[in-house]
Formats: sequence, structure tokens, C-alpha cells
Amino acid sequence: MSAMPTLTAVVLAAFVGYIGAWYTGAIEGNFALVMLLATLVTGVYWVAEKFLFFPQRQRAAQKLEQQAQARTAQLQRQGIAQHDVNVDASKEHLLRQPWWLDWTAGLFPVLFVVFVLRSFLFEPFKIPSGSMIPTLLVGDLILVNKFTYGVRLPVINKKITEGQAVARGDVIVFRYPPQPSLDYIKRVVGLPGDKVEYLNKRLRINGQEVPTEALPDFFDTDAMRYFQQFEEHLGPQPHRLLNTPGIAGYIQGASDFAGRDQCTYSVEGVTCTVPPGQYFVMGDNRDNSLDSRYWGFVPDENLVGRAFFVWMNFGNLKRIGSFH
Repeated sequence: MSAMPTLTAVVLAAFVGYIGAWYTGAIEGNFALVMLLATLVTGVYWVAEKFLFFPQRQRAAQKLEQQAQARTAQLQRQGIAQHDVNVDASKEHLLRQPWWLDWTAGLFPVLFVVFVLRSFLFEPFKIPSGSMIPTLLVGDLILVNKFTYGVRLPVINKKITEGQAVARGDVIVFRYPPQPSLDYIKRVVGLPGDKVEYLNKRLRINGQEVPTEALPDFFDTDAMRYFQQFEEHLGPQPHRLLNTPGIAGYIQGASDFAGRDQCTYSVEGVTCTVPPGQYFVMGDNRDNSLDSRYWGFVPDENLVGRAFFVWMNFGNLKRIGSFH
């Protein structure tokens, strides 16, 4: 047990070093992996505390009490009624959890609850860009339902339950295909097998134009300008989208992504046939979104969950609530 403080200090230093290197950009971090390892390590300490370390401290405290009682009896036989040994304080000191268990076993219950909630139920995200305006604004803190499309094992993202099928119009969080350590949020436009056409800023699915209705222009307080706003009926629930006047439908700078042979680019826009097991996604801020038009399709295994609720926006509390 004497080596445990040193070992624990090394383990904690490794976690701090990893997080520090991640924060400074020296390495590409993996939060899910960090949470899993932290939960496992603190869980080992928690079990050891419950069945090994705490019983050891209890036995030491009992031994101290027995020694104190024996000493008191001996003093009484010698005619000495009192002595200056504070047994209760000494027992409390022996039973007290040392710092290296406070920072490991003591954190396990909280880490375990957070790990389970984040991995299998709900995960919070912050909207970092304006690609989903007007549905989601920069600074919105959202919740993502992680079991709608099936429960997945953390880190390896292996699906263990089927869940519901992804539907057109769903707002999803997914691991960005060109860089899976990043999480992106977009709206599902095309399902596997769909023919998606985005030509001259008009969306067609399997040859049918998606109905849209013009709305009053949207004023973006960050950009300090107006954008054309429409209501689009892509799924069961209509949603709003923006177009920027003066920007053509031509897709400039599309990368050489897997499945690009399923897409045809022209001066009018792009036409793609969505491969099996993948999805075509777009931002609601159509002229200010890097999405499937530029970097390709989202594989099913990259799905994180379905976004459904804004739980906080510190700059605008009226944003709190469902955005569907």
C-alpha cells in the first residue's frame, strides 16, 4: 500500500499530460476514450477501496481501540484513572480516506454516471458555426439522443441495438468522415439509394422537387446582414433554411471523397446517388455550409445521434427548448 500514492500520482499525471497535449494541439484527443479509461481506472480503485483498503483501515482502527482498552485496563489496575490518549481522533485519522483514493475511488460514482449517460443516453454539444442557421445558432448548447438510431458501444462505435431508421429531415450529429475525431451536425437530406439533386439552389429527391415556401428575410445579427429565408418540407416537420443572394449553386472545391463517382457536378450544382449504408447531409444555411456536397457521404457507423433540444444559450435564454 505504501507504493500506491506514487503509482496514483503517475496515473493522474498521465491523464493531465494527455489532456494538456490535447488542449495545446500537440495530439488529436479522444474524449470518449479518456472517459472510458478514467471510469475503468477509478472503478478499479473504488473496488479496491471497498474490499481491500477500507477493511485494512477498519482493522487498524479496531486494533488501536483494543490496544487503548488494554492500556486503560492496565492503568486502572495501577490505580491511574485517566490518561491523555485521544482514541477517537486517532481512529478518525486511521479511517480517513487518503488523498490518492479521494482523487480516484471518490470520483468513480460521478464518472460512472456521466459515462453511462453520455455513452448510451444523451450527450451535450455546442454549436460552433453558423452552418445550421436559422435552426441552430452559434452558441446553442444542444442535447443529442444517442439511442434513437440504436445503442452503440463507446469508443469503437459498434451498434448493439437497431433503434429507429434515420429519416429525411432529421438533424444528426456524426463523426466527420474526413476527420472522425471531429463531430459535425447537419440535416439528413438523402437516404441510402436516394437520388439527390441540388441544382440552381433547388432540392429534388428521386426526381420530386422538395416543396418550399418563401418567408420574410432572416437578419443574422452576427453577420449583420439579411438572408433569403424559406420553409422546406423535407420530412414530417417543416424547417427553415437560408440562401445568400448573389451566390450561385455551383459547388466549388469539392474533395475527392469515397463514392464521388456517384456524384455529377455542373455549373448548376450537384447530383448524387446515395450509396448503401450512407447518408447525404446538408446545412440549413445552404450557401454557408461545408457538407455532403463538398466532402461526401456519412456512413451509418459514423452516426452519433439525433439532435433534439437546445438546453442553453447564454446569450439568448429564449433559445431553450425543442427546435423541431
